[in-house]
Amino acid sequence: MNPAEDGPKRVVRGTLVKVLVHRRTDRGMRVEEHAARCVRRGEVHELVSTDQWEPYPGARIDRVGFLGFVELGCGGVIDRGDLVRVGDTVVGTVLGFDACHLPNHYNILIHAERSVSGRDLELLPEQAVTFTQGGGASQGS
Repeated sequence: MNPAEDGPKRVVRGTLVKVLVHRRTDRGMRVEEHAARCVRRGEVHELVSTDQWEPYPGARIDRVGFLGFVELGCGGVIDRGDLVRVGDTVVGTVLGFDACHLPNHYNILIHAERSVSGRDLELLPEQAVTFTQGGGASQGS
């Protein structure tokens, strides 16, 4: 996230517990001001893809694909720019977080070439999910 300040961190691992299969072009999610969030083992968060790259507080994210819910298997830190994989599939990089459902869960916004759903990626419950440091920013889109 910030090479001048950030050292190495653990991979945050989880398991897909529910697949979502829809997309929207008018969702109106808002990017939270925080570029990183601490997460705890056992928390469940929603994974949402978007082709929009607007990593600014309050940015409106409309074009989204709903991937599913992940239960985290360990605590850690998820940062903007982390690489997200489900199984062997690279989904994209963390854009940020939308907190409209807190305290229940975060929407973890994942920048991808196109907004895709869990159906599009043929996701299945129990697939491994990982958030790996410095997956590379996909800012250019």
